[in-house]
Amino acid sequence: MNNQPAATASAAPHKAAILAIILVSYVMIVLDTSIVLTGLPKIHQELGFTDTGLAWVQSAYTLTFGGLLLLAARAGDIHGRRRLLQLGLALFTVASLAIGLAQSPAMLVAARAIQGAGAAIVAPSTLALLQTTFTAGRERTRAIALYSAVAGIAASVGLVLGGVLAEWLSWRVGFFINLPIGAAMLAATRRYLAESEVTHGRFDVAGAASSTLGMAVLVYGLIRSAGAGWGDGLTQGASAAGVLLLAAFIAIERRAAHAILPLRLFASRQRNAAYGARVLFLGAMIGFFFFTTQFLQVVLGYPPSLTGLAFLPMTLVNFGVALCVPRLTRRLGNARLLALGLAATALGMAWLSRVDAGTAYWQGVALPMVLIGAGQGMALSPLTAAGVAGVPAQDAGAASGLVNVAHQMGNALGLAVLVAVAGLGAGQLAGLPLLAHRVTVALGGASAMLLVLSARTEGELA
Repeated sequence: MNNQPAATASAAPHKAAILAIILVSYVMIVLDTSIVLTGLPKIHQELGFTDTGLAWVQSAYTLTFGGLLLLAARAGDIHGRRRLLQLGLALFTVASLAIGLAQSPAMLVAARAIQGAGAAIVAPSTLALLQTTFTAGRERTRAIALYSAVAGIAASVGLVLGGVLAEWLSWRVGFFINLPIGAAMLAATRRYLAESEVTHGRFDVAGAASSTLGMAVLVYGLIRSAGAGWGDGLTQGASAAGVLLLAAFIAIERRAAHAILPLRLFASRQRNAAYGARVLFLGAMIGFFFFTTQFLQVVLGYPPSLTGLAFLPMTLVNFGVALCVPRLTRRLGNARLLALGLAATALGMAWLSRVDAGTAYWQGVALPMVLIGAGQGMALSPLTAAGVAGVPAQDAGAASGLVNVAHQMGNALGLAVLVAVAGLGAGQLAGLPLLAHRVTVALGGASAMLLVLSARTEGELA
C-alpha cells in the first residue's frame, strides 16, 4: 500500500523545519568542497604532502562523490530517504572528525574519500526531499530558489572561511565545525522527517556495480587528465573504461525490473537540456574559482584570508539576487531568467579574463565578480527546477541524483578542459607572466562555454 500521502501530510506542519534540514545539510557538503581549497597550502606544509599528492585531498572526495551518486540516489527511492539521509550525515560527520585529526597524508585522503561517500548520499537525498515535500508552484519555486542559492553561496563562503581559518586558527577547524552541525541535523531528521515509502523488490546489483565503477573510473580519468594530460595512457584507459562501463550500465537498465536509473527520466527534452546545461555551467564556474584563487594568491600576492574575502562581492550579490528569484521567475519564467543569468555570468567572466599582473582589484576583479554573482544567483535555480520537472515521487531520488551527477561531471570535466587549454599560446613565458596568461586563457574559455550555452538555452528549456 502506498503510504506516501500520509507521510507527506504528517510532515506538512513542519515544512519550515524540513526546509531548514535540507538547506543546512546541503550547505555542509558544498561548503567542504571549497573550504579546503584555500587551506591547501597549510595542509601541504603541515602533513608533508608531495606536490602531486596534494591534489588527492580534493580528488579523493570528488571521486567517491561522483562515483556513488547514482547508487545512493536510487537507494533512497527504494529503501527510504530519511534512512539514507541519516546514513549520509553520519558518514560525513565522522569523516570530518577523522580529517580534522589526520596526522598523515594517507589518513587524510582516506577520510576525504569517506566524506565524499557521505556527500554522495546527502546531496540527492536533500533534493529529493525538497521535490516530494513542497507542492509544485510558488511553494516549490521558493524552496528550489533557496536550495540553489545556498549551493552558490556556500561555495563562495567556503573560500572565505577556509582562508580565514587556515591563516588565523587552523585548517582543521574548518572540518571540526561539521561535528555540531551534523549532530544537530541527525537529531532534526529523527524529529521532523517522516520516512518515505519503502519499495520492496530486488535491488539492481548489476546496475549499481556498473554505474558506480563507471562513474568512479570516468571521474578518475577526468581528474588525472588535468595533471597528466589527455595523451597519458592511464588517462585514456580510465576514460575509455568509464565510458564502456556506463554504456553497459545503460544496456542493463533497459532490462532491469527495478532499475537504479529509470531511463524514462530521459524522455523529457527539458530535463535532458537541463542536465547538459548544468555540466557546461559548472564547468565554467569551477574554472572561475580555481584560476581566480591562483591569480589572487600568486599574482597579486594575497594571503589565504584576504583571498577568501576577495570573493565577497560575488557572494553577497549572489545571495541578494537568489532571494529575488521566486519573484523574477513569476515575472520572466525560468527560461528567460536562466538566459539572463547566463548572459550576466558570461559578461563578468569575459571581463575578468582580461586580468594581468598589473590589474587593480576593485576595477578588474571585484566588479566582474558582481556580474558573475548576479548571474549565478539567477541561473542555478532554473537549472535545478528544470532538472527535476515533472518527475513522479517514486523517481525523485534518481532524478536528483542525475542533477548532482551533472554537477560533479561539470566540475571534473570543466577543470580538466580548462587546465588543458590554459597553456595555449604561452610560448616562452615563465613565472608570474605565465600564470597570468593561463588565468586569462582559462577564463576566456569559460566565457566561451557560457556564451554558447546562453545562445542555446532559452528554446531548449522553455
